Amino acid sequence: MSRQQPEQQAPPVQKVRIRYAKRGRLRFTSHRDVSRAIERAVVRAVIPMAYSSGFHPHPRISYAGASPTGAASESEYVELGLSEVRDPRDIGEELDAVLPDGLDVVTAVDAALTSEGSLSDLLTASHWQIELGETPPAEVAAAVAAFLSTESVLVERMTKKGLRSFDCRAAVVRLESTPDGDLDLVLEHSVPAVRPDDLLTGLAQVAAFTSPPTVLLTRVAQGLLDRETGAIGDPLATR
Repeated sequence: MSRQQPEQQAPPVQKVRIRYAKRGRLRFTSHRDVSRAIERAVVRAVIPMAYSSGFHPHPRISYAGASPTGAASESEYVELGLSEVRDPRDIGEELDAVLPDGLDVVTAVDAALTSEGSLSDLLTASHWQIELGETPPAEVAAAVAAFLSTESVLVERMTKKGLRSFDCRAAVVRLESTPDGDLDLVLEHSVPAVRPDDLLTGLAQVAAFTSPPTVLLTRVAQGLLDRETGAIGDPLATR
């Protein structure tokens, strides 16, 4: 006896793109746990979600450019596919009201009004701030100068596909030391992705720079890189 075919679900009638922040203790939350929190919040807020077809339908939620575990972020993105048209601002407020403290909705817009392409297409670079505690500013500045003067800096990191070696220098669009001895960094997204901790590994290699045990990573922006200016555009800007 053949298995009965599942009911085909209607496609979303509206897509809402949401920028949210990951703050405080929530920076230690993995992307999997964040996605679970968002999925629970969607149910609690009674948001009219569209569902996928198949034997196990799931709400149409798309994530892009998630920050690594341990990093705070002011620029995380998720897209919700809805079964009815709603005011995106209402969706954002309803979701924010039921999300855990530290996962905070910043803005919500109708995807049809933003730039064409998927969210991942619009996230090609990230702007990071790296707080290094009491590290002497002169030491940080010297390490930055040594790194920028090096053409290629190979680092290794364990990934899902095993130990990978890659050039972390190639992904650095801008790297500056601040008067307080912190780092201001713009990374172009690549495969495999270069992360701020890879940069710290690179600084250790080329300048024998030792970062403190506790480093605070914060992504302040994420979007489309302008290669001429190095600026990062807002992926939710309306057309």
